[in-house]
Amino acid sequence: MSTLQLSLAIIGGLVLALIVAYNTWTSRRNAPKRALPQEPERNGDRAGEPALLRQEPGFDGVSPVELTPSELEALDRGTDPSSEHAVDPTEALQMPVPAFSAERRPGLDPLIDVMASLQPEHIVSGDAALAAMPPTRRAGSKPFAIEGLNEATQQWETPAPGQRYQSFQAGVQLANRTGALNEIEFSEFVVKAQAFADAINAAPDFPDMLQEVARARELDQFAGDHDAQLAFMLRARQAAWSPGYVQQNAGRLGFVPGVMPGRLVLPASAQGLPPLLTLGYDTAAALAEDPEQSAIRDITLSLDVAQVHRSEQPFARLRDVAKALCDAMDGVLCDQNGQPLPAMAMDPITADLELLYDQLDGRDLSAGSVLARRLFS
Repeated sequence: MSTLQLSLAIIGGLVLALIVAYNTWTSRRNAPKRALPQEPERNGDRAGEPALLRQEPGFDGVSPVELTPSELEALDRGTDPSSEHAVDPTEALQMPVPAFSAERRPGLDPLIDVMASLQPEHIVSGDAALAAMPPTRRAGSKPFAIEGLNEATQQWETPAPGQRYQSFQAGVQLANRTGALNEIEFSEFVVKAQAFADAINAAPDFPDMLQEVARARELDQFAGDHDAQLAFMLRARQAAWSPGYVQQNAGRLGFVPGVMPGRLVLPASAQGLPPLLTLGYDTAAALAEDPEQSAIRDITLSLDVAQVHRSEQPFARLRDVAKALCDAMDGVLCDQNGQPLPAMAMDPITADLELLYDQLDGRDLSAGSVLARRLFS
């Protein structure tokens, strides 16, 4: 083989190697970013010494508890290693019980409900009231409810077994995000309340339909003018993201998986309240057989203003979360149409939200209150 042929062969090999290397680099660059593996923590006393695991009794999926050397010695002696941490039953009864933090859902309210009084001739048992309740709790698209005045506590409540009630009231919500209460829904409300009244031998007193329908339209107009739902898009600058990569970065900021696939939520400060923020991405990517191979080019951060109290500062949290995710995932903040948003574009929204909060407070429908959550649902 001549020198020329040898040189050409070497050059061809180098070119081929460069092409393979470039294709490999390009595929890796364009591949969806994956979540980093989590290194398991070790509690062994010496390097390389595995920790002995003890499975605590309980439900499936509970993480095992690692035994310390002192607990191992207790096992060797045939004693219960957890006995020294046992709580005396008498002391346990004296321990303070943490208060339940979830806000109780109040009953019917004349501010957002049509109210009809139902006065029975005699005291009605809770069992009889439950037997007379209508099968559905809606009149058209509006929530419908019946409450009883408890004879013992003198509080309005949903009828319960074993209780006695001296009076009842029925109500249907004036408006929600499906629109205002109309004449057909009002008539359905009257039919259901009348049937309940007949079953317990009560005399109903219904308000004027035209007046209540007009009140529903006015409330619906106010709600439509003050219903703010903000949504922003985070788009990948270069490489796409895998679902696991999104979940890992969002989890570092406090997000937890939601009920629906492709949905993460940032919980409120108290249990039982709607989430502060919602993060959503392609449902098909979340349901893929191999999610790590699914490519996500954008995610959505959303805030339902009326559902979250202003003291939580949800919009400020949204801005902080958006910036943190953009920095960590190499993304850019955009509007719903995919147009990049400069940081200064967010400042006017803050001022508008403060005005909105004040207007809701003035109507006794403060953002995050139970009445506001019912109306804006």
